[in-house]
Amino acid sequence: MASFAFRRASKRVMFGLGAGVIGVGGLAGSAIVSAKEPHRLVAPIKCDDGSTIIPYETPSRAVQLDRLQKEHFDVLIIGGGATGSGCALDAATRGLNTAVVEASDFAAGTSGRSTKLIHGGIRYLETSFLKLDYAAFKLVNEALEERAFFLSAAPYMNRPLPIMIPLYKWWEVPYMWVGAKAYDIVAGNKRFVPGSYYINAEEAMFQFPMLRKEGLKGAVVYYDGQMNDTRMNVSIALTATQNGATVANYVKVVHLLKDDEGKVRGAHVKDTLTGEEWDIVAHAVVNATGPFTDSIRQMDDPKKENICVPAAGVHTVLPDHFSPNRMGLIVPKTSDGRVLFFLPWENGTLAGTTDSQSEITMLPSPTNEETDFIINEANRYLSKDVSRSDIKSAWSGIRPLVKDPRHAGGSTAKISREHVVEVSESNLVTIAGGKWTTYRRMAQDAIDKLVETVPEIKAKAMPCMTKDVGMIGADRIGVVCNKKFDKITVTLREHYNLDKEIAEHLMRNYGTRALQVAEIEQAGFLDRKRSDHPRRLHPKYPYLEAEVVFAVRQEYAQKTTDILGRRMRLAFIDSGVAMELMPRVVHMMGELLHWSKARREQEMQLTLIYCRKEGRQIELPDQRSDQGVNAMTMRSGQSAELVHMHTVYRSIFCKLASGGVDYEMFVTSSSCCRKVQTTFCERRTSARDANVTQKSQFVAATALSRRTSQE
Repeated sequence: MASFAFRRASKRVMFGLGAGVIGVGGLAGSAIVSAKEPHRLVAPIKCDDGSTIIPYETPSRAVQLDRLQKEHFDVLIIGGGATGSGCALDAATRGLNTAVVEASDFAAGTSGRSTKLIHGGIRYLETSFLKLDYAAFKLVNEALEERAFFLSAAPYMNRPLPIMIPLYKWWEVPYMWVGAKAYDIVAGNKRFVPGSYYINAEEAMFQFPMLRKEGLKGAVVYYDGQMNDTRMNVSIALTATQNGATVANYVKVVHLLKDDEGKVRGAHVKDTLTGEEWDIVAHAVVNATGPFTDSIRQMDDPKKENICVPAAGVHTVLPDHFSPNRMGLIVPKTSDGRVLFFLPWENGTLAGTTDSQSEITMLPSPTNEETDFIINEANRYLSKDVSRSDIKSAWSGIRPLVKDPRHAGGSTAKISREHVVEVSESNLVTIAGGKWTTYRRMAQDAIDKLVETVPEIKAKAMPCMTKDVGMIGADRIGVVCNKKFDKITVTLREHYNLDKEIAEHLMRNYGTRALQVAEIEQAGFLDRKRSDHPRRLHPKYPYLEAEVVFAVRQEYAQKTTDILGRRMRLAFIDSGVAMELMPRVVHMMGELLHWSKARREQEMQLTLIYCRKEGRQIELPDQRSDQGVNAMTMRSGQSAELVHMHTVYRSIFCKLASGGVDYEMFVTSSSCCRKVQTTFCERRTSARDANVTQKSQFVAATALSRRTSQE
């Protein structure tokens, strides 16, 4: 018992001192840049308690791949989404030698396409009371416990969010008020958010000016949490790495390895970036692949029946004026019986979601019918009509729901959101179902079952301790800084001369690691000189070029889509801006990762397709007739010369999307694009960006094409 207590205490010390990241008590010196390793920016920081912290340096992907090839692991986890990364963190903090492989990037699938809510599920609570459904009540109770963990584990990134329920019938006032209070009571004294309350119609209109006023009786406001799902996923994976796990993205499982007794003992994998293949040997394997759960189960046993029911959920991003900055809105009952959210998110309004059966695919696309449904439901509750032209981006995610014996077809909204842990005859442990909010509990249940099943692991595993583990970037709370991380913002502004918007953005996304990003910005990189003025990627958004460098060096970003879609959220927030920034990001990553010309061209093509899938539905140029273009020209008053140029670059855009254009063709079109860009976009490129001017002009013109084609 004493031995266990010592090991547990030792682990907690490691969480604080292995940490991360920079404290903010006061600078002990400027960045120390190694001449042999210029990417290492080690800034010793003297903290309030007198100690010094050296920033945590993430092991490179090459180092991680080497470990995967040479070490014998206790557990191999397949899948780097929320649940897989959570399993890795759980196993690593129990003292198990842990490996994680992800076929794509962290949060590239379902985990990066959520509603961004940390919630218990207020509609499930209603179901539990009305139908006396204990399973639904248990689901809500468990999710509310995990909501408290979420908000405390990464307080810089996850925050309480007030959500308004508008009431248009008098009987709804006491009904919804009682429901919201019951939600508070179930959460108990660990709710970590303020309590619910009622406001009259006048106050509701003041808080949410876009709300439809006619017939409004008042509103009930309750609290849940909000997160940045992809950054949270990456933080979980990095925290697992910080605690000893070996983590690698773009490593795909080809087939499972089994011993003479038929027990799973690892997997044969392939690095999808290089094509290299090898075996990973482990005592046990966990299948945490979300919608692809059944493919791994059937890799283990081809006779296995599917247990997952894929359900598509579509979200759209509208301009920020459709919601106030600090309050969300819930439509309690849509025409199909679901709920619809309008949430402030990343300088926009996140609207969704739908719930319908879907095929399993890595990049699902929203249909016009699904986006129209969201628009129509929005127009029932908002005073200003929403149209397709208001949509800045739209995406679809696949929920990996698990079959419920009580469910016999029909709406996927009726399928349980509970999770299941399955152990096959070969000891493959599968964790499926659940939702983002309960990822930690899902991981705990999966590793508990693993420990119970595999004798080699049971002999050395400690009990679960992830409830005590803060995420990377939230290190040493209470010693260095408070939960609001106010000192970080002050330090970023005073010492690194960052403006308020950028400082707050870095703090919200990186926590204490924001100072590492600032150190990179201050030290200079690529064509940047030391102490150059901080350079935004785009004037409309607070993202810095230094974040691209940080994502490559510290967060395993390997593709342009990793940056634009997940480390940053531009492909989801504003797909047009993401396409405009694509050439600059490709150039920077190409220099950092030493990409060939062919690889850069490939990245341009693949990123363009990705942004189109995450953006509005784009009509390709060859789908429009000349008469249609001429009609569009007459409506917009464009000159014949500009119409000709418009046709030229739209044709090139079509070829680029299909892989039929290279940089030479791209450059020859730059004069055309420059004139179109100057005339319509009124954009200028600074002299220091001259090396990528031609590329950015082409993409800006492409973005214009998208807007014009939808008029």
